[in-house]
Amino acid sequence: MNVTKIPHPFYPVETEIVGYLANEWSVPTLLAVFAAGWAVILGITSALVKRHNPSLPSGEKAAILWFVLSGTIHLFFEGYFAFNHTRMGGMQDLFGQLWKEYSLSDSRYLTSDPFVLCMETVTAVLWGPLSFVVAWYITKQHPLRYPLQALVSIGQIYGDILYYATSMFDHYHKGLTYCRPEGYYFWCYYFFMNFIWIVIPGYLLYQSIDATAKAFRALDKMSKSLQGNGNVKKIN
Repeated sequence: MNVTKIPHPFYPVETEIVGYLANEWSVPTLLAVFAAGWAVILGITSALVKRHNPSLPSGEKAAILWFVLSGTIHLFFEGYFAFNHTRMGGMQDLFGQLWKEYSLSDSRYLTSDPFVLCMETVTAVLWGPLSFVVAWYITKQHPLRYPLQALVSIGQIYGDILYYATSMFDHYHKGLTYCRPEGYYFWCYYFFMNFIWIVIPGYLLYQSIDATAKAFRALDKMSKSLQGNGNVKKIN
């Protein structure tokens, strides 16, 4: 029996997208609803931070907003994909249509690609909840803030590098292209939207390493000072 493949706009063109349905909402509508949701979430977060720790510097507040943004995307948006990966082609709710729009730059999200599925699952399960923990720790100035900030940032950078690398390997070694030929899908969706999770985590990782180094230098200086005072007392 011949099975008729459902036509779709994704690459490679011969890829079978199970149960594919074209998006019902336009791209501007999807982006507007998504942006409005972020405005509400970040607005509430900002208000809560001002309530719990109004004296926080603006840089710390920005870091909190970043981790809340990351946590929400990792846990809910990427978690949505991990849970629904076998039926993404036919999903017509907000997240489903957003994923189909993004998949024009990387069709692996519509074919249960093993790497993408495993990477997104780890991201949702680990980096999602931990991002919220880091945001709370920054608000409360908790001593574990920098170790956990470094851990989450390394995880984000590592996942992004592997995400780029596996796609580029398939493109150059296997001749498989998952992105449509229009430049904005590659540069805006595939490159820019993911590169953000290298640049900002890279800065936060540097900040964590620098803070840790300063703490150990201060501890070492204090230890030497105490040892010196002890020797003086013994001589007296």
